[in-house]
Amino acid sequence: MHKKLLTAACAAALALVAGAAQAQISGNVVKVGVLTDMSGTYSDLAGQGTVVATQMAIDDFVAQEKPAFKVEMISADHQNKADIASNKAREWFEREGVDVATELVTTSTALAVMKVAKEMNRVTLMSGPGSTAITNEQCNDLTVHYTYDTYAMANGTARAVTKQGGKTWFFLTADYAFGHSLEKDSSAVVTASGGKVVGSVRHPFPASDFSSFLLQAQASGAQIIGLANAGADTTNAIKQAAEFGITPKQQLAGLLMFISDVHSLGLKNAQSMYLTTGFYWDLNDETRAWSKRFFDKQKRMPTMVQAGQYSSVLHYLKAVKAAGTDEAQKVMAQMKKTPVNDFFAKNGQIRDDGRMVHDMYLVQVKKPEESKYPWDYYHVRQTIPAAEAFQPLSESRCPLVKK
Repeated sequence: MHKKLLTAACAAALALVAGAAQAQISGNVVKVGVLTDMSGTYSDLAGQGTVVATQMAIDDFVAQEKPAFKVEMISADHQNKADIASNKAREWFEREGVDVATELVTTSTALAVMKVAKEMNRVTLMSGPGSTAITNEQCNDLTVHYTYDTYAMANGTARAVTKQGGKTWFFLTADYAFGHSLEKDSSAVVTASGGKVVGSVRHPFPASDFSSFLLQAQASGAQIIGLANAGADTTNAIKQAAEFGITPKQQLAGLLMFISDVHSLGLKNAQSMYLTTGFYWDLNDETRAWSKRFFDKQKRMPTMVQAGQYSSVLHYLKAVKAAGTDEAQKVMAQMKKTPVNDFFAKNGQIRDDGRMVHDMYLVQVKKPEESKYPWDYYHVRQTIPAAEAFQPLSESRCPLVKK
């Protein structure tokens, strides 16, 4: 009789423990929300490709890690509007059970969503936005800025172009937080490298007609016209500069360009331009293997944003499994203590300010005759070590960083 009671008590206790362990994952489902630009200026570099990359990360995680919980994905178009993004994120967190908001190309949408996520105790993983404000003045302990930022872009491209003789600069800048950040960071690098900024002009975001802005840049007489914009804004500016005969008299510097932009422009228009990237599909056997899988699904080679999206989601899911919970603070602690080692980054590290630091690459676009096969677009000119690529913590303006 006593043995039976004891056995029943043990069984009940074990059931309670098992139930508690399962309850650590809310609803036994981890839900990933992808908020991105599906139809606008940044849809090529992010967009549907980031949804594909997210699903690849989920599928690989389930196949490799065999978690006891389910993983689901939901996605939406934020239309590059902060109010749409923050409202959608709040709806997801409150009604849809979303655990993590991801991608968030466009700085204004990113800054809006990270505040909502912090308020609701949810994690935000950012692959597409660029502003360094995300890990400085606006930083919080539940946000990871994963793929690149304007400091890293300026540190690569602006430094290389200035050192090669491009001493006078005029900036053509997208008139919102990201463009301002890219111009500010690039100006600092140009000046520190012995160059001079002779002027700048801000254009609406997004824009289609760059004629008046390009004429101001031309009138400045600057050797270099720095494009502090991205996506379709960059490609349109480059095409129109060629039409107006501004190039090759003045050189353009694309301060944030993606392989999708080079593909859109063609090597004839983009040849010899320098750019900085966190990822190139043709870098090594690992990057090629993953990128070919992506290509089979998307029919395009991945941008650094799309590759970074995969890496960030996989790193998050592994942290959830290791922590045994989807509670945001515990997952974030696990993510920060675990190095990122995959095809995207080697020994990547998430710092206290939320910046994931990893090597970056200075590349130069090939001339048409140098390209041997489809998407063979870059010469890798320099690997920029993580410690040099990103803003040092000693310069951080993030309140979470102890000095």
